[in-house]
Amino acid sequence: MARVPAAVLNLRSILNAVRKPSRALASQYGRRRSHPSVELVHPPHPWARALGLVAVVLMGAWLGLLIVGNVRVPVGPMNTTMTLRPSLSGGTKINVSPLGALQLDSHQAPVRLDVNVDQLDPERSQALVDHPERLSGLQDEVATDVEHGTLDLALRSCAAVVLGATTLGLAVYRRPRRALAAGGLALTLLAACGGTAYATWNPESVLEPRFSGLLSSAPSLVGNARSIVTEFDVYQKELARLVTNVTKLYDVTSTLPAYQPDPTTIRVLHVSDIHLNPASWKIIASLVEQYKVDVIVDSGDTMDHGTAAENGFLDPIPDLGAPYVWVRGNHDSLTTQRYLEGLKGVHVLDNGKAETIAGLRFAGMGDPQFTPDRSTNPGADESQEAAGDRLAAALRAQRAAGTPVDLAIAHEPSAARRVDGEVPMILSGHLHHQEMEVMKKGTRLRVEGSTGGSGLRAVEGKYPDPIEASILYMDRDTRHLQAWDEIKLGGLGLTTAEVSRHLPEDNQPGATPSPTGSRTGSSSASPTGSP
Repeated sequence: MARVPAAVLNLRSILNAVRKPSRALASQYGRRRSHPSVELVHPPHPWARALGLVAVVLMGAWLGLLIVGNVRVPVGPMNTTMTLRPSLSGGTKINVSPLGALQLDSHQAPVRLDVNVDQLDPERSQALVDHPERLSGLQDEVATDVEHGTLDLALRSCAAVVLGATTLGLAVYRRPRRALAAGGLALTLLAACGGTAYATWNPESVLEPRFSGLLSSAPSLVGNARSIVTEFDVYQKELARLVTNVTKLYDVTSTLPAYQPDPTTIRVLHVSDIHLNPASWKIIASLVEQYKVDVIVDSGDTMDHGTAAENGFLDPIPDLGAPYVWVRGNHDSLTTQRYLEGLKGVHVLDNGKAETIAGLRFAGMGDPQFTPDRSTNPGADESQEAAGDRLAAALRAQRAAGTPVDLAIAHEPSAARRVDGEVPMILSGHLHHQEMEVMKKGTRLRVEGSTGGSGLRAVEGKYPDPIEASILYMDRDTRHLQAWDEIKLGGLGLTTAEVSRHLPEDNQPGATPSPTGSRTGSSSASPTGSP
């Protein structure tokens, strides 16, 4: 409602703009009667009148939605407000104050569904606390509440846009027929938006949410890899699960629920391009604890110049809480590599060396270039391709020996591309932004962003670079990727956080599962069985 006065001010300018042509016509018409020599001005072009009508309809519909186009809905033990808002991208946004927001790509239409979780109803919440057995039926109750609330919102929104457009049309044109035409056009546009939303509706969008807000609560709201793939296939049930988790979260007040890791998955934290940022170690340690990480993979450029004086920066690694797998980047020297080889819990991989760590078989290749002064731009040159070919040969040798590699690592993506078809997945970095690609022969290439926010380079641009990392959920039986969470924190001086869940195509609902325990060369496989 705070925006209404500003909208009214804008409305006055629109009214004046629309009325000017009619006033001009009246003035000219008066002159024509008094002075026959003065020619009558032609009325506005039909296209201009049509655009004016569309402008009135859109403004009136927006004002109608703003004023009355929302509905308060009790969803389980929570009080929520559902609202339709104009939007270019569509989708659904669930605001969970004070935790943040959950965004879903639920549909493609020029309207967005906003769901605001206002507060927890004390009486209904206490009833759940006193009778915990009722939680088993809470999701069905929430699904029904959401369905009824959505229907009520649709009817209220129709009335709001028609009333808003008709009222504004009457104020502008002062003709009932034109006002009714504006109302009818508004209803038609809303129906078209609803039809587009229905045609593009994606009930599985909740499987790949984007959560922004308190990072520590994100895993509890997003869920773990196995349960999110196998247990839910309907949008309303997913939304019910979300509200159920939020209910528990409010119930414990300031004590956040503990993340319970799925025992069928191996959790890999992928970091890269730390570039001497000391804040990275605290972030990595927090992610290891929060996500119960089994192994950390660093795909290089941990240092900036690779000097011996920088080696003390690496000392916190043994205390991060998980084994640390590392390959050399173009900012890491052999001096850096030798120092890391002497640290407890660190596994340095180079020249195709392979090791089994936390139940996964890793192999890696250090970057053949060392360019700490950035005088050259490492890329797809002969040395990188040769390094990639050596890694591919090592992967073939491992497979021939009966010890196939699950995850390969190379700092430079151009080197990583040379192993396509030799390993299910390869991790790299260097580019300072996140990418995921399935190459032509089936190998999945994961490029990590900068977990150090590009280090000191963060202050070189207009905006600081974000701090990025990923959690990879690997099936403990097949060693294939189940899902991954992309984590993005605000850069230097910023405090924002976003976690987005992604699924390989093989794990999308309805995909054919692979046999349990199979070890094939495909990039990913659907989990089988129950959690």
